[in-house]
Amino acid sequence: MQTDVAVVGGGLAGALAAAMLGRAGHDVVIIDPHEVYPPDFRCEKLEQGHMEVLGRCGLAEAVLRTATHTGQLWIARFGRIVDKVPFDQYGLAYDRLVNAIRAEIPPSVRVCRAFVDAVTPHADGSRVRLSGDREIRARLVVLASGPNWTLRQALGMSRELVSPCHSITIGFDLEPMDGGDFAFPGLQYNPERGAEGMAYLSLFRIGRSMRANLFLYQALKSPWLKSFREDPDAALRTLMPRLARVIGSYRVVGPIKVRPTDLYHLRDIERPGLVLVGDAFATPCPATGTGSLKVFTDIERLCRVHIPRWLETPGMGEEKMRAFYADPVKTACDAMSVARAFELRALSINQGLSWEARRWLRFGMRLVRWASRSALQIPVRMLERSRRSAPSSADSVG
Repeated sequence: MQTDVAVVGGGLAGALAAAMLGRAGHDVVIIDPHEVYPPDFRCEKLEQGHMEVLGRCGLAEAVLRTATHTGQLWIARFGRIVDKVPFDQYGLAYDRLVNAIRAEIPPSVRVCRAFVDAVTPHADGSRVRLSGDREIRARLVVLASGPNWTLRQALGMSRELVSPCHSITIGFDLEPMDGGDFAFPGLQYNPERGAEGMAYLSLFRIGRSMRANLFLYQALKSPWLKSFREDPDAALRTLMPRLARVIGSYRVVGPIKVRPTDLYHLRDIERPGLVLVGDAFATPCPATGTGSLKVFTDIERLCRVHIPRWLETPGMGEEKMRAFYADPVKTACDAMSVARAFELRALSINQGLSWEARRWLRFGMRLVRWASRSALQIPVRMLERSRRSAPSSADSVG
């Protein structure tokens, strides 16, 4: 089988690339073993910035049809509300997000249900060897295989571990003890004590459920995580003793998912006829809310700007791949994601008078703004009119 572009991987990055390139009329094959993308604990919430990039990809409407939208975020700490801000959030399970984008891949894109055994990149035509001794020849291979390391290692790439177990994300559902409903549309609860290793708790709606994403900076075998697995309700009350003052009595329901994240740098990635995108290029810290933004930015720049230019001229030399890796929009997004990963971790857990002062200052500023608006009776809808862009989760930490 021959094609212009072979997309390896049918997750978020791969599905988005296949949909964009197919809609643009390019000859594309997408390779993934799953007919329907299976449940996976990854991104569960998008924000306004994500939707703006998806809009440029032409796929925002497809995602909006699947997601649960809320337009306001309550921010709380120490058992009290410190702000209510206009903030567009779109909750949906990761598999539903991926499958919604997969549904937008046009019939012209050929789908190959197989595992990839090897990729041989070359400027004059790359080869993708599939299970069952099949082979695809492509002018360009887009490697969108997520954090799976096997193919990259076989290609001679290396990685430098920058921050092992940089953060841990825990996902679960909450429900009120009284059987009613929570009063808030969406809520971010910030840590009560810096020494607890907590970034923040994000509560948002997916359908009728109140979804919780808890972001931590702890060892994977920490005593608190052990206690959470044994008795999640008691462990949450220990970590956030005043949370119930804000949301009422609650309990954890549904399965609990735990995902650790390592931060690393890739080396020796430039290969003719091969480009890495999404988590195959770099894994972001989920606590920053920049993971999906990086994926969307990678694919939007690659498929809307670079690949159409590359296909106009013969060959797929390394200079073309370098142009994508050096794309100013992509590199700015990558740098922002890394910077926020370390800034949020430091702000959340670093000890000392200066860090405590920063945390109290942010808390105080939030509280003063909220008190001023309340005294002047400025409703949130008036703030919505003047909003230019939604803040990120990392910006909201107070």
